[in-house]
Amino acid sequence: MAEKQTRNGDAGAAVAVGDPRMLRNVVLVGPSGSGKTTLTEALLAVSGTVSRAGSVVEGTTVCDHDPAAVRQQRSVGLSVAPVLHKGYKVNLIDTPGYFDFVGELRAGLRAADAALFVVSAAEGVDPATVTLWEECAAVGMPRAVVIARTDHHRADVTGEIAACQEAFGAGVLPLYLPATGDGPGLIGLITQQRYDYSGGYPPVLAEPDPADLERMAQARNELIEGIIAESEDEGLMDRYLEGEEIPEATLISDLETAVARGTFHPVIPVCATSGLGLAELLDGITRAFPSPLEHPVPKVRGVDGGPHDELRADPGGPLAAEVVRTAVDSYVGRVSLVRVFSGTLRPEHPVHVSGHGLAERGHSDHDADERVAHLYSPLGANLREVPYCVAGDLCALTKIGSAETGDTVSSPEDPVLMRPWTMPEPLLPVAIVAHNRSDEDALARNLSRLVAGDPTLRLERNAETSQLVLWCMGEAHADVVLSRLRAGGAEVDTEPVKISLRETFASPAKGHGRHVKQSGGHGQYAVCDIEVEPLPRGGGFEFVDRIVGGAVPHQFIPSVEKGVRAQLQRGLASGNPVVDIRVTLVDGKAHSVDSSDAAFQTAGALALKDAAAAGRISLLEPVDAVTVLLPDEHLGTVLGDLSSRRGRVLGTESAHGGRTLVRAEVPATELLRYATDLRSLTSGTATFTRRHARFDPMPDGVKTG
Repeated sequence: MAEKQTRNGDAGAAVAVGDPRMLRNVVLVGPSGSGKTTLTEALLAVSGTVSRAGSVVEGTTVCDHDPAAVRQQRSVGLSVAPVLHKGYKVNLIDTPGYFDFVGELRAGLRAADAALFVVSAAEGVDPATVTLWEECAAVGMPRAVVIARTDHHRADVTGEIAACQEAFGAGVLPLYLPATGDGPGLIGLITQQRYDYSGGYPPVLAEPDPADLERMAQARNELIEGIIAESEDEGLMDRYLEGEEIPEATLISDLETAVARGTFHPVIPVCATSGLGLAELLDGITRAFPSPLEHPVPKVRGVDGGPHDELRADPGGPLAAEVVRTAVDSYVGRVSLVRVFSGTLRPEHPVHVSGHGLAERGHSDHDADERVAHLYSPLGANLREVPYCVAGDLCALTKIGSAETGDTVSSPEDPVLMRPWTMPEPLLPVAIVAHNRSDEDALARNLSRLVAGDPTLRLERNAETSQLVLWCMGEAHADVVLSRLRAGGAEVDTEPVKISLRETFASPAKGHGRHVKQSGGHGQYAVCDIEVEPLPRGGGFEFVDRIVGGAVPHQFIPSVEKGVRAQLQRGLASGNPVVDIRVTLVDGKAHSVDSSDAAFQTAGALALKDAAAAGRISLLEPVDAVTVLLPDEHLGTVLGDLSSRRGRVLGTESAHGGRTLVRAEVPATELLRYATDLRSLTSGTATFTRRHARFDPMPDGVKTG
């Protein structure tokens, strides 16, 4: 949504649908380069939504309108492209295939009612796609498979169908097979007809070639048995096995039921260039995919945390919508992509915007009443005005200043809060600094906009290192974030990330602090002697008063402690805070006139510095508790890599789906690029979490950044 007028001349008028039964929300899922965006362009063109399909290489597609997407020639953000087919409105949700942008994919899954997995006929099924399939299965998302790029010189559609069946498991069966003979075509296993694309789109119906009849019959039997197995008619299988011809309408109805349950996954071969399979795909989406009425609405509660009645996709019900993406348009400002789950959004009506539960990501809890001025149906970057948006549909709102990704939009009379979807944790730190002082204001302004729209981006202002750190999903994500900052007028540079270290005493020591200044008039006089002992890790700081005989007046003893604490924060040898020590005040001297609180604070700090000079200071580095979830075949590689990072493996345990959970402790200095390195080691199939555990002594010779 970068420009309101981009390709507006190609875009047809938007249509508002009033019946959720006539809506289909489909998210396209698959690895980068599988052909999702190209397929979306082809569907837009054959449906008449645009006059001609754009090109990823030329940077003219509807969905890849972000300058970073054009430059990288791959999607970097979620985009919506609605098409009309036989009276149905199909919201195609194109998502990035690169793991760095999995947050956009998660948002697309939230907005959709079914997932269309796009795999290349020439590339096979990669492990990361299998992981996404399992993730969709875990939440019960209905799924289907498209075999794309069937015109590639290495394409093997039959082999790819078999690969999908092996990778994705039971219930993956083709609805169509490639036809033999001259010219591109498909064989419909339910209709038993040939769809001839020799003349392009739309196809011409014909009788199957005799050479296709045998394999069609075998595949058709498997398909029908798979569909009937999910039928609610328990006698249908018996009738079929007895030779009864099952009506096509019955098969289609049972197919929709099986797909909606998430237990059956139809496969359709397509070619965006020749149009092969596009008509069949649109028919499959509208006839076999579930409508919003069949998809459960996320649970809601009151903004005060109290319970609330469950909602359903009813246009006449209470308003409940969710912001699934936020972008900043250079012409209209903030643009919020919204999925309406219940009720109807209308322009010139007040709404309540609530956002709770993401404070750790830099999104403070907020509630605000706003007014919706206009409603738009988004087509990539184009915003086409519509009069309303009913439950189950997607729309865009502009100039809702308080709205952030993940926020709930509801009625001010009945405000609710939706349970947010699971956000991936950003684990790659990137330290940035304004190029010039003149860029600082623009940097602060643009950062707030980016963080508001991207829940996978976390902003950290580290007071100890005085660095501004962006926590990103990976290098590609960081590159896009930096590009957007610069495009917004904030020139920034990156610098090495500094790790917050600690100091401690490695052995007992004594210190003498003498602060005496007497040059006429009121002077300063304070003397104190301290003993310093190391404490166990995590022991913190202890101050012990062992003064006898009033050597240091009692009113100045807290002053000594205050001075010691201040010096602890400033550090001793490397400028890092000092921890895990006990300081005992054993002796001192005072002057009846010149002693003061400030003088004894200074003397306390000097005594600690003197003890450091006499003793031995040890540098401590943070150690993180790390858990890695990975496929079993990568276990040896990951364990070896953890050892090379000075990690200590605490144990492994078996997890579901042929995976292993590794628990380890690793110095934080060794984890700066672990998000990128782990992905490379495991082909994007492993995930990890980290949390601070403690500080440990840093070995000599280790670089601190």
